[in-house]
Amino acid sequence: MKLDLEGKTALITGASRGIGLEIARSLVAEGAQVVGGARNVSEELRAVTPYVHSVDLATEGGPAELVDLALSDLGGIDILVNNLGFPYTRPQGFLSVDDKGWEEALNLNLMTAVRTTRAALPSIIERQGSIVSLGSTNAHTPVGVVVDYSAAKAALLNLGKALAEEFGPRGVRVNTVAAGPVMTDAWTGPGGIADTMAEQSGLPKDEVLGQVPDMLGSSTGQNTTAQEIAAVVTFLVSRKAPNANGAEWIVDGGFLKSI
Repeated sequence: MKLDLEGKTALITGASRGIGLEIARSLVAEGAQVVGGARNVSEELRAVTPYVHSVDLATEGGPAELVDLALSDLGGIDILVNNLGFPYTRPQGFLSVDDKGWEEALNLNLMTAVRTTRAALPSIIERQGSIVSLGSTNAHTPVGVVVDYSAAKAALLNLGKALAEEFGPRGVRVNTVAAGPVMTDAWTGPGGIADTMAEQSGLPKDEVLGQVPDMLGSSTGQNTTAQEIAAVVTFLVSRKAPNANGAEWIVDGGFLKSI
């Protein structure tokens, strides 16, 4: 399907690796110009787009700084992808998370999207563009090991619906893509979720990763890839479904069973 993204400009947060990097690749492949922001810019991202910026988006002024750089690079923003986020693992559950832990999780997984959206919205409104935020099925199925992350993603989903309601009449579409477990560094990297599960179960890490679909009740029996998430995001920011607004698009292999 031709998505007609030639001439469109996109800003992606947390674009250096994982899902963000694959979204950048997908948008560029469809003809969009992409600005990628991250605290540490990877060589892989530099190979995708010349418009890359090292910005600490977890700081109060970081998101607005990145938006200003994107406007300077490309003159305007048609597409915003709020990708930045990370599930801090809490093996000891709720009582192990102090105020500082909650503040870190909410700041990274919610407030970065709030601040980036606030800064980018004037340009997106002018161009009648699109916003997609990366959510999580944990917004619906919270567990103690990521209790603060789950709460932040539930708030992000609510934010997306509120933005769609307020700015939809002005031509802006806002959607959330909720992923189940995706085999990125958050799962497979050192200290990631797979390491935590391996420690708790006593099984080798590779065996744990192979068992994830069955453990979570996936109906496909497969783990989700970053490329799959990128494909859904790329479709949503195009104009092929102009009435898709305020929705949550779930990609999880059938893990989420609720109606």
